[in-house]
Amino acid sequence: MAPLRIFWTSTAIRQRNNIFEYWNKRNRSTGYSRKLNRKIKERIEILKRNPEIGKKTNFGETRVISLGHFSIFYRKGNGLIYITGFWDNRQDPDKLLGFLRNNNE
Repeated sequence: MAPLRIFWTSTAIRQRNNIFEYWNKRNRSTGYSRKLNRKIKERIEILKRNPEIGKKTNFGETRVISLGHFSIFYRKGNGLIYITGFWDNRQDPDKLLGFLRNNNE
């Protein structure tokens, strides 16, 4: 079976880019963001070959895989893996619950 293709939602892209921007400003360098982006790509490659690897959530068909301090939320369908969220787990958990509820209605 061929690996599934990846589609990042605009919400997930925005979340990822906000995290990159935060670290770029905090570190006054793009080094950490580039390293994190490489790790994201590596994890996504694993996900493409093993889409059931993520832990099921209480939000529909959404699954989650971890990447250190970060979580990647996704759904599978129509030959694609939809990345629906990219989350820094050090943020307020209530903010995450609101995000998940709003993206599963």
